[in-house]
Amino acid sequence: MTKMSDLLERVTAFRAAFARRQASETVELPGAFAVRDSDFPQSQEHNQLIVHASDADPAALPELAAQGLGPRQQYRITVLDEALGERATPVLAAAGYDRDTELILARETAGCALPEPAAHPVELAELRAAVFRQQLDWGLDEDLARQLTERRTARLRGAEKVSFLAARTPDGEVAAWADLYLDRTAGLAQLEDLVTAVLHRKQGHGDTLLATGLALAASAGIPQLFLVADATDWPREWYSCRGFTELGRSYSFLNR
Repeated sequence: MTKMSDLLERVTAFRAAFARRQASETVELPGAFAVRDSDFPQSQEHNQLIVHASDADPAALPELAAQGLGPRQQYRITVLDEALGERATPVLAAAGYDRDTELILARETAGCALPEPAAHPVELAELRAAVFRQQLDWGLDEDLARQLTERRTARLRGAEKVSFLAARTPDGEVAAWADLYLDRTAGLAQLEDLVTAVLHRKQGHGDTLLATGLALAASAGIPQLFLVADATDWPREWYSCRGFTELGRSYSFLNR
């Protein structure tokens, strides 16, 4: 096994473990498991089928999703194994599912130091208004926006240490935020859900969050930081310019 494939294997295991730990309920299924959370019923992240086995039967996945999640308007199926995701694509497309491709990007943390100014860990209470306002700006209704804001409380269960990072304007307003997950046992850190509020974009806040996450991971003795990026969106190139390389891909399917 190459160094890159070993790292991808560890990242995949971490992602599956994180999903299990943050879930309020899990349902074990052949080659997969469903995560459920009745507090956030509209959050696809917290109510989905996660396929971890590389030899799962693609044709069985829609039924497994229905079995594990119960009646839902939409079913999300995340396939962590790249080859299985490719095989499952035509089968799930025929069953009415659209596919999103997720890039797994990583880089080493050695030598990373805190930027000046740095982002800082905060409580959700300090982020709540900014996150909720951003959800509304994206056109979500208030109930969905509330759930997608408050679901961060579930993420606190997902890793050994979960922090919410905030970058601020000079006058102290929250301008951007991200989750940072640190797991010394796995030797991995993950930066997730990095968002800059619309009014504060193109001011370097994303770089501040990224540099802070890398530095905090390095100071915790964690050698690798990874993240998941949409294959079709601009952050793919943004992260590439900042030293991240692609480890592999996973796929998320959502029925129409």
